[in-house]
Amino acid sequence: MNAGRRPAVLIVDDERLLAAELRRAIVAVWPEADVAGEAYDGIEALAQVRALEPDVTFLDIRMPGMSGLEVAQQLGATTHVVFVTAYDEYAVKAFEAGAVDYLLKPVEPERLAVTVERLKARLDEAPQDLGAVLQQLLRQGSVPAAQRLQWLQVGEGNDIRILPVGEVSLFQAADKYTLVRTVDREWVIRTPLKELEAELDPEQFWRVHRNTIVRVAAIEAARRDMMGRVNLSMKGMREPVAVSRAYAHRFRQR
Repeated sequence: MNAGRRPAVLIVDDERLLAAELRRAIVAVWPEADVAGEAYDGIEALAQVRALEPDVTFLDIRMPGMSGLEVAQQLGATTHVVFVTAYDEYAVKAFEAGAVDYLLKPVEPERLAVTVERLKARLDEAPQDLGAVLQQLLRQGSVPAAQRLQWLQVGEGNDIRILPVGEVSLFQAADKYTLVRTVDREWVIRTPLKELEAELDPEQFWRVHRNTIVRVAAIEAARRDMMGRVNLSMKGMREPVAVSRAYAHRFRQR
C-alpha cells in the first residue's frame, strides 16, 4: 500500500444494522481507515471489491445465497480478508485457510483492536488468495454446512438485541421475512424459515406447518377438533397454532 494513503475498507454483511454497527466500531478503533463501502450479499460484495479495490474486506460468512466463504473463493489476491461469523468452528477453519483474522459476533471493540493491529502489520504485503484452500476445505466437509443456532440478532430501533433461541416460542414465515415470537414480544428478521430450520436443533424445534416452526418446550397442549385437525396451545400465547396434516403425526398418543 502506498505510504500516506488511507487504507480502504469494505464491510459485507446481509444485516444492514450489523453492518452499520461494525462501521461505527471500525471508525472508532481505526480512525486512519476509510470505510469506503458496504455490501449486503455475496454478488454485491464481488462487484464492490472490483469497483472499490479495498485494502481490507470484513466478510460475513453466513449470508443467504452466496456465503462469505464462497465469496472469498472468488476474490483471488485482491483484498485482505477478515471473516466475521457467529460460529467458532467456521472462524477457526477460515483463519486456518489464511485469512488475516476472524471476528466472532457480536464484535467486541477490544477484539477488533487486535484485528486492526494485525491488519496494519499485513497491509504492505500482498493479500493471500484463499480460493484453493477454501475450496478444499469445503469439498472435504471441514467447514460445516450449519451449526446449531444458539441466539438471534434482532433489531430494536437503532439497537441490536441478542435473543437466545431458547426464549423463542415460534417462527412464522411472513412474505420474504420471518416473524420471531416469544411469550411477550415479536420481531421480524430477514432470514427465511427454511434457512432457520437447517440451523435449529431438530430435537428442540419442530416444523408443524409449512409456515411455522415451534419450540417443543413452549407447547402447552395439542388439541384435536371434530374434523381431526390439530391445534397447539403455546405457553403465554392466546391464539392457537395450526398443525397441518403433514405434521399431525407428531402429536399422536403412544
